[in-house]
Amino acid sequence: MKRAVLLLNMGGPNNIEEVELFLRNMFADKNILPMNPWMRRMIGNMIVRKRLAEAQENYRQLGGKSPLTEITLSLEAKVEEGTGMPVRPAMRYVPPFADEALREFQAEGVEELILFPMYPQYSTTTTKSSLEDVQERCEAMGYEPKIRLIEPYYDDYDYVAIQAEMIRQAAKGIDTSEYDLILSAHGLPMSIIKAGDPYEKQIEANVSALKIYLREQGIIFKNIRLAYQSKVGNAAWLEPNLADLLRKPDNLKVLIFPLAFTVDNSETLFELDREHREIAEKIGYEDYRVARCPNDTDAFARFIGEKIAASA
Repeated sequence: MKRAVLLLNMGGPNNIEEVELFLRNMFADKNILPMNPWMRRMIGNMIVRKRLAEAQENYRQLGGKSPLTEITLSLEAKVEEGTGMPVRPAMRYVPPFADEALREFQAEGVEELILFPMYPQYSTTTTKSSLEDVQERCEAMGYEPKIRLIEPYYDDYDYVAIQAEMIRQAAKGIDTSEYDLILSAHGLPMSIIKAGDPYEKQIEANVSALKIYLREQGIIFKNIRLAYQSKVGNAAWLEPNLADLLRKPDNLKVLIFPLAFTVDNSETLFELDREHREIAEKIGYEDYRVARCPNDTDAFARFIGEKIAASA
């Protein structure tokens, strides 16, 4: 059976013009705004109008685009070399969309698709949304491959080791026992959690596994805390909010690790490393550090290859 791999992610604008496309597609997603289509269209349009100019300016400060696609393509090449399988990205809201790879795979006679979510924890807003997108595009094309979805890996020992290594790299040259480690995860509305989304429980399990691993490796922080970022609107979201946590410090030395992200994007490089750094600087933090995501490291590429091989 001929197999191929899709790396599932939300994607990030590849230029300033794609920022509006990204926002419109995101807020048109029934898994992001779970309500009737008419209400979703109205609220989505309101959010886009309110956020567009600011979002475009944020991306200008990042060089006019998200780094996510470029990093993913580098990772793709490494995974392809390691597995010997065709590997392609499948972004949810901006190109390269899934159908670009699906047309190629259909023409080449690929009979099984292995979907690797670039989301360590499962959520209806991420993994489910991307899976449904692939399924719907396959159906529209008349393409009927076997589809195999890699399970969440938030508590996989080897993945937790990769997370710890990213923290270790960010902590070079400091005494970690003097620092608080804040594990920052993308927030979700409580309405989605209460509807049965397992994301919060998997985030907490990831935190627990990472705490144990760091302790076993002798990497000791003064405190290790979980926080959530990227809140939109006035509805109740997962707490504590990272900005609120930073504004009421117990410790003026912190290292932030983006727990729920595998590839750096605007929410890590801009929101964490710029916006939240400004909060820390205004308050007078002695040191504020942000760790990088696993990105296209050799270790992460190997991990993905091993999960793919184990699923085959």
